[in-house]
Order: sequence, then structure tokens, then C-alpha cells
Amino acid sequence: MPVRLIESEALFARAARVVPGGIYGHQSPALLVAGAYPSFFARGRGSHVWDADGNEYIDYMCSYGPIVLGHNHPVVEEAVAAQAREGNCFNGPTARFVELAERLVAITPWADWTVFAKNGSDVCTWATEVARAATGRKVIVKARGAYHGTHAWCSPFPGGTTAEDHANVREVPWNDLAALDAAIAAVADGVASIILTPFRHDAFHDSELPAPGYLEGVRARCDRHGIVFILDDVRAGFRLHLGGSGEHFGVRPDLSCYCKAIANGHPLAACVGRESLRSAAQDVFFTGSYFTSAVPHAAALACLDELDRSDGLPRMAALGTRLCRGLEAAGRSHGFDVVTSGPPALPFMSFRDDPGQTSNRLFCAAAVERGVYFHPHHNWFLSAAHTDADIDRTLAVADEAFAIVAATRR
Repeated sequence: MPVRLIESEALFARAARVVPGGIYGHQSPALLVAGAYPSFFARGRGSHVWDADGNEYIDYMCSYGPIVLGHNHPVVEEAVAAQAREGNCFNGPTARFVELAERLVAITPWADWTVFAKNGSDVCTWATEVARAATGRKVIVKARGAYHGTHAWCSPFPGGTTAEDHANVREVPWNDLAALDAAIAAVADGVASIILTPFRHDAFHDSELPAPGYLEGVRARCDRHGIVFILDDVRAGFRLHLGGSGEHFGVRPDLSCYCKAIANGHPLAACVGRESLRSAAQDVFFTGSYFTSAVPHAAALACLDELDRSDGLPRMAALGTRLCRGLEAAGRSHGFDVVTSGPPALPFMSFRDDPGQTSNRLFCAAAVERGVYFHPHHNWFLSAAHTDADIDRTLAVADEAFAIVAATRR
């Protein structure tokens, strides 16, 4: 094992004895590059994290999205500490519950109400149930390959699921309105909902923005057929527009699901919806003893205020644009045609003509070994804490990493 990862690997060995797989889900080391990446972390500050061995990284995963202001952001953590002194989990919610619901409704131009949960899976699944309750229909349409959580109807892996779990789900290609029309026409009893992410961000795939007119076309079809339009904004929410990513792309859904960046790393999810779905939302049972915990609500209030006050969103967009243009130029200087895709605040980079993403894995492994934490198969994330100095250092490391990839092709 690399000397720099001794403690991390020791912790993983201990974990493997008492946790199935050691680390499971999207944080599993199996989805990275063996021997290059740390498995365990110790602390974070701003745009940097330190692993269990003390190695420092410029963090372009931001905990897979939740860290939008930067690790350990003082404004958020002060709000968290103040609420924690009063308590977190009670027999019912605190005033923070109401304040945050009001705040989300106020910043979302089309929304009239809010509910809270803990995970993106919670609210995405609940939103489909609200759509079914409102329409009296069964079928959910989603984009092929899109990730909407771990519940059985949408799990990307078959273990523990049944064919019946997927019986009322139809999949269509992203950006294909003709295929969507065919799917709607094929359901005799009508479609309950169409659930989409604001742009395609599937793992192991370049990100893909909505084609001109695509999301507007989905909206029009939902209106025409009485279908509930759900925007799964779990991953992109609050990085593109404070009113939701639909505002960034020019479309307004009926339900929008948030998690990830809403509370800068504190566990919280939310769904906002239209007045026309309020009755259905009340009819679908939804609860959890931690859904009303006050500390994450306080964190979210502080996070949203700070994003607004500090112009965090345009900062992420500007730095992400500089990162992407720099990576493209560095790639060309070593003879590579690299592709940067997705919105600049949530970018991804790949090599053209790279079967199995072999070059991408080699590039990202070289980068992480030099203190820049990219992911070879999942979109990246900028935070408002990233700096021009971070970008400068990242591009210098990228130049070295491209040179290593080029050497393997000689």
C-alpha cells in the first residue's frame, strides 16, 4: 500500500470486519482507483480536506455535493452551535421548521408549501407517491439511467428488488421528446408523473444539458395530459439558482426535490410543491423522527442566507468556467482532446476515445496523489470556498497528470 495511505487502509481493514463491504454505496473505494484514493477522512476547512493520514487535498467532490459554502463554514457552524445549545430533536418541530419552510417558499417563485426529510431518496420517492395520489394513476416516467435514489422502484442495482417494484416505471432516453410522447401514449390509464433531473448527470457518462426546448416540452406535455412534473434537484439544487435549477433552465415543475447543498453538509432534504398538490401531499403518509430536527434547519437557514449574501453562485460558476477552460487547454498541450461537460459549478472532464474511461482513471489517480481530489466517474462540484489559488494549483497538477497519461501512450 502507498505510504501516504497507511492509516486510511488500516481503518478500511477494520471496517471490513464489521461493516458489509467496509464502505458501501457511492463512497465505496471500488468506484475509484485502487491504491490511489484515501478511504477515510479526518477534517475539512474551506475548499480543502485532510485524510486520516494527514494528506491534504483541494476538494472537487465537496462530499458528493453537500458542501456548497466550504467545509466548516463559520456562519453555518455558529448557527448550528447556537441551536444545538437549545436542543435538536424534540417531540415536535421548533420555530426553525416554520422559518425554513417559509424561506424555501419565498425563494421558489412557483412553490406554495414545503416538507422536510433526511435523504434525497426520501423526497424523490415521496414526490412520486404524491403524484399518484393526486392523479389516481400508477405509472412514473423517468430518463433511462437517471439516478433518483436507492428505493426499490429506482435503485440502479437489482439486489433485493423485484420485477414488481419496477412494474409501473417507464424509462425514456434523455432529451428525446418523441420517445416521451410514445411512452405517454402507451399508458392507457395515463401517466402519474414524469421525474427528471435538470440536466443529465449519470455516473460513468459525460454530463448533458437539456436541449433547447426539451424541458419546456416536458412541461407542455405534463400540462396537456394532467401529469405531475417532478424535478429531482437533489444534486444540482442551490448551485445554479437559489430558486431551484428549473429557474436556471427556464422551466417550473410541480414538485421539486432538494437535499445535498441545502444545509452545507448537515442532514436535510426538502420537497417544495404547488398549491394544487397540497391536498395530495397531506394524504400521503410521510414521517421520520429526525425529519423535524432543529439543527439542520438552522444550518439550512444560515446556508441559504450566506449563499445569497456572498454571491456564492456566480463565484462557483466563474471558478468552474476557469477550471474547465484550463483543463481543456492543458489537455491540448499534451495532445489530448478532453471534454468538459455540465454546468461549470458541477463540471466533469473526460477524454475522447477513452473506452472504459481508462485515461480518466489514470489522470484522476495522478491528480489525487498530488493533492487534487477529482472523481473519475462522477460529476465534480465547486464550492463558494474555492479560490483562484486553488484553480492555479489544480491546473499545475493537471498538467503533470496529463503528462503521466501521455507517457503511457508512447
